[in-house]
Amino acid sequence: MLRVSDIVKDYETGSGNVRVLDGVSFEVADGEILGITGKSGSGKTTLLKILRGAEPFNGGSIELDGSLITSDSGTDGSKLLGRNTAIHFQRNFGLWNGPAIENIIRRLNSHYIGYEALPEPDAPHYDELYERAMAYMRLVGLEKKALHSSNLLSGGEKQRLIVARQLAAQPRLLLLDEPVTMTGPDTKQEVMDVLLQLKDRLNIPIIVVSHLPEVHTYLADRVIYIEKGKVVEDGEPKAVLKNFLKDLKPRIDLTELKEKVPCIRASNISKRLALIRVGEVLNIKDQSLEINKGEIISFIGSSGAGKTTFLKIMEGLTIPKEGDVTFCHEGEWVDMSNFTKQRLELWRKISIMHQEFSLSPHSTIRQQIGFRLSMKMHGALEHARKKAEEMDISNEMLDIIYKLPDMGEDERSKALNQMRLSMEIYPKLFPSVLSTDVDKYAVPIFEALDLPLDILDKTTYQISGGEHVRAYIALALSTSPEILMLDEPFGDLDPVTLRDVTNSLKRINATFGTTIVLVSHHMDFVKEVSHRAVLFENGSIIMDGDARDVCQKFIEMSNARYLEHTIEELAGSVS
Repeated sequence: MLRVSDIVKDYETGSGNVRVLDGVSFEVADGEILGITGKSGSGKTTLLKILRGAEPFNGGSIELDGSLITSDSGTDGSKLLGRNTAIHFQRNFGLWNGPAIENIIRRLNSHYIGYEALPEPDAPHYDELYERAMAYMRLVGLEKKALHSSNLLSGGEKQRLIVARQLAAQPRLLLLDEPVTMTGPDTKQEVMDVLLQLKDRLNIPIIVVSHLPEVHTYLADRVIYIEKGKVVEDGEPKAVLKNFLKDLKPRIDLTELKEKVPCIRASNISKRLALIRVGEVLNIKDQSLEINKGEIISFIGSSGAGKTTFLKIMEGLTIPKEGDVTFCHEGEWVDMSNFTKQRLELWRKISIMHQEFSLSPHSTIRQQIGFRLSMKMHGALEHARKKAEEMDISNEMLDIIYKLPDMGEDERSKALNQMRLSMEIYPKLFPSVLSTDVDKYAVPIFEALDLPLDILDKTTYQISGGEHVRAYIALALSTSPEILMLDEPFGDLDPVTLRDVTNSLKRINATFGTTIVLVSHHMDFVKEVSHRAVLFENGSIIMDGDARDVCQKFIEMSNARYLEHTIEELAGSVS
């Protein structure tokens, strides 16, 4: 039994104290699943960190199985919560490298020695630990992946492995923060079915934080709705969710394509990815795809089906073993897979937004847009080529430097280190940008995204979660790209904010004719935002057509029973 009473949490900021939780109270019985919902930034994750013992609190109490922890309990209270709870934070896979099963063996071994060391295979209790670990792997459907390296598992497989690690800790309270957000419908269904089984087997309180209403309607016995740090409703899931979705804006219409004019061609693409010692896990073989100018097209499929790999090949960030990707550029088809001088011009036309996108916390939005403009505005490339020649930087090296800002931070740092360069190379190569130039490019984008212009002079700490995402889109669009590539960047958004972003993307597409290629696990989002959807399975394209038809096919293939109701139905009068 868990009883939470009047929890208060304040954070100190440069402008004073901010209260993120304000008198939060609720109970969860043994064998009950409590869902927690609320908009981005409402305090849900902070609450879970407090229950885990990972975050102190300023007032109130927590009672777990008769043990009382107050804000004055200090380190002893935190340790008690830590020993008796298990948690999975969103987007934090926290796994050891090596065979997946060793993650469970380490967790079980910690009960013997106090920390997660891997016992030697000839240790007296190794066989017992291995068998117990395999039982947990079976419970989450990963027994066939036991010897696969954990860092090369798909996102959905990592989610299930973490659930198994949580169970191995033998918790008295299980905490799950967005446990299935970044997975496809098939994996969502599997993980949620596992959680329902655990409800009966473990008979402990389980708390699931999610902004996905369909997760709560399938899993939760009760739902509490938190807004601005307060519990505003506690009750039957559909009734609470209807209140949560009351601010959902109407969807705007998707602009129809007047004609189909190809602008990207992926021809006969092959790329084989293998795991060391355990063989092939993904084999893209002889796959072709054509994308039309001004089209919004979504890649869908199971985790590990090849969606992101195919997108990276199309972006020119991953080189295929066979085949090529060509873009229509000034009337000619230019190869994106191999270096040419023309490829730099293609980089200028494309903006990329990856899963782990983030805005710099140290710069204003205006400064970050200025950096993008310095590289991609008219005349920037000519300036950079001249400076590169003076600095004895080859065209091939400039090609790498030019695409790095569109890559992930780890890839960018590795590439710069290999070239013995730092981010200081950019102001040396590219022209400075005037504040008036930023306004010139930003104003129409901000209007299309329904963003107030005063955000230009704010940092990410000063804007909301929804504004953060739209500001990043504005950053990607500030250089007037013809093509926008998005790899599941909106998974952390609540449905109310996601509707705002979805409408913004459709306005951008209608206003500027931007071609948008995206990867998403969110079926409602794909059906709403896309002209076309492409379904991947085991590295192959198995369906390509109207987004609603393709999504429905994937839902049926996934046996995704949790998707019984649409967002509109849940926001309306579903009984």
